[in-house]
Amino acid sequence: MELSGQKILVVGLARTGVACARFLARAGARVTVTDMAPPGELKEPRRELQGLGINEELGVAQPSWQGYDLLLLSPGVPPELPWIKAAQEAGIPVWGELELAAHFFSRPLLAVSGTNGKTTTTTLVGELLRASGFKPLVGGNIGTPAVSLLEQQQDADFLVLEVSSFQLDTAPHFHPQAAALLNISPDHLDRYPDFAAYTASKASLFRCQNPGDLKVLNYDDPAVRPLGETGGRVFYFSSSQPLKEGAWLENGELRILLPDKLNERFPLEKIRLPGRHNLENVMAALLLALDAGAAPGACREVLASFSGLPHRLQWVAQIGGVDFYDDSKGTNVGAVARSLTFFEQPVILIAGGRDKDSDFRLLSNLIRERVKALVLLGETRELLARTWNGLVPAYLADDMAAAVTRAYELAKPGEVVLLSPACASFDMFRDYAHRGETFQKAVEELGNGTKS
Repeated sequence: MELSGQKILVVGLARTGVACARFLARAGARVTVTDMAPPGELKEPRRELQGLGINEELGVAQPSWQGYDLLLLSPGVPPELPWIKAAQEAGIPVWGELELAAHFFSRPLLAVSGTNGKTTTTTLVGELLRASGFKPLVGGNIGTPAVSLLEQQQDADFLVLEVSSFQLDTAPHFHPQAAALLNISPDHLDRYPDFAAYTASKASLFRCQNPGDLKVLNYDDPAVRPLGETGGRVFYFSSSQPLKEGAWLENGELRILLPDKLNERFPLEKIRLPGRHNLENVMAALLLALDAGAAPGACREVLASFSGLPHRLQWVAQIGGVDFYDDSKGTNVGAVARSLTFFEQPVILIAGGRDKDSDFRLLSNLIRERVKALVLLGETRELLARTWNGLVPAYLADDMAAAVTRAYELAKPGEVVLLSPACASFDMFRDYAHRGETFQKAVEELGNGTKS
């Protein structure tokens, strides 16, 4: 693909937009960047783009789009915006960063998507391949934009990418040689008209695959399993029943049986990641990595030491016999459900944040069965209190420190305080990591206060 001389508008100046603008400018394109934020709020991204001859149109909700050869959207920019639709109708292509990178990939591509678990799984695939002697590059929605990996790919054996539905919506030519879809549960319904549209977005992960490419699918998920009926190579994984081939749990072991006669057993007691949902992530990662040539022995060593990522059901501390867990990445109903099923002891649940048009009623039974009390904060706290009214006692908190203190007051030794918000973080925090860090700091301060 020839970029030199092309007039391209990059929409959104977060990390991905900056990476795209830099890549395009270095390839000789005539680049303009636009963002709704005023220049004074964009000092750092503007600094990163200095000296590249990039034009700016900042602080505007609707930039001048006429005359461009391409519009390149950051993942958080909805393609449905009226001015973007007008540009499309005028014949201007609208791409996302993943689509741009897809035209320049030269190494085998392994992709992971799903509502929950994709960052853990993507990271684990990279670790399994690396331990087996390969040189993988890991990025995508996980943090490093795919376009930033392009200049390093000549020294790599594989590209391993986490892929979101937003990225897939603007990447019609994205073609992974192997791809895993972990699960689909209601999420981002503030962006999609209904669950069916969200499901179709996730399923588009496979739209460009050839018959010899690999699909890794969750057999237990009714929205995912039918995607294997479209043909091609399919490996299923299941945490609930044995399969003829693929990956499943059996008699305290994780079984892997592949058509090339690979038959391996991984004792569950030697897998460090906690929770049944993480065993599903492990199965998907193993299927991708082993198919790509990873060594079973090296995989066993990784699984014995890999304990997961921050803010994903992360144990923080024990204070007065009460365990505190940070699951700030639990930004949707499905994620919270998975986390609640991990605990056998009573849970004091801290939840709330910015709503994504989620149906919080789906958690009602689990809350009734497993939650002792609710501590609610953020924009949705009163909505959640109404939705779960009468299930268990509920308390409102103004900030994270107050929420942690109240939750500890409600807990008894042997019980759990769990931050798993079921909502986005942007009402009170920069992102889910900032929310989790704030929770952990509040727990630390609580612990220091109880010792004095």
